[in-house]
Amino acid sequence: MKIFDVHIHFPRDFQNPDADPAPMLDRLAEVAAKAGVTKGCVLTGGRFGPSYEVGISLVSKYPEIFIPVAVVDPEDIDGDAVQRLWDMGYRGLKLIGVARPYDEPDYMPTYQRAEQLGMPVLFHMGVIGGGIDYSITHPRRDALAAQMLDRQRAMQGRMGPRNAGAGRMSPLHLDTIANKFPNLRIIGAHIGNQGNYEYSASVARWRHNVWFDMSGGETIERHAVERKLIGGEFGVEKLVFGSDCPMDEIRTHIDRFEMMYDLLEIDDDARERLWWRNGAEIYGLEEPSFARE
Repeated sequence: MKIFDVHIHFPRDFQNPDADPAPMLDRLAEVAAKAGVTKGCVLTGGRFGPSYEVGISLVSKYPEIFIPVAVVDPEDIDGDAVQRLWDMGYRGLKLIGVARPYDEPDYMPTYQRAEQLGMPVLFHMGVIGGGIDYSITHPRRDALAAQMLDRQRAMQGRMGPRNAGAGRMSPLHLDTIANKFPNLRIIGAHIGNQGNYEYSASVARWRHNVWFDMSGGETIERHAVERKLIGGEFGVEKLVFGSDCPMDEIRTHIDRFEMMYDLLEIDDDARERLWWRNGAEIYGLEEPSFARE
């Protein structure tokens, strides 16, 4: 079984942010391969991980497994900057935490150049997660959650409040972008995220160049099964696998998805597409196939 993982963040040591990132990337390559990942998009640069220059130098050491994807802020990365990232070796873009909605007119040159270069763009969708999941725990009853809250408050004290809003990262914005750039390969993360599944399904239903990754953790995975999102609201050609988790949890994610596919009675052909072919076609490793009479 070949697995294409579209959503792997460059590993970071939050307790020691100045540590040499090379050993962490070396370990990621080993862990991902052992978990069964055949190809994985490593998201780096900008506010996430090392600089673009350092990131590409490290990720490029593993061309057999990793595809370098640049995390960009379209307030700063315009079309010319996208060209520079391409020339450095980046083959995709990732957006998150934007200051204005994704379909802001000023952002269009970024997408236009990505379309011209054949760079897929992964968009975070909805509320930014991480930290304490208050739907399952709370610092008043969980010592680990209390420690995490202390770390979050300390980080906020160093960095200040975060300028982010879920309304700027709606799947409906992808419809605008997909219409304007019909050859831009667009991936929305987390099946659109909670509260956005119907919007995401509507965009995926009618836009040939839009897919959604299934990362986001156990809550989104539970919804994917209970609401029959996989192969139901979303055709299997419209979904891709993404782990978006600490490296040591990638294999656990893969095992959970196998169980989900069993529950949903996903056949072998559809599984191959979900695990590998959709992502591989988006990134040009497989030629798309179409039915013929």
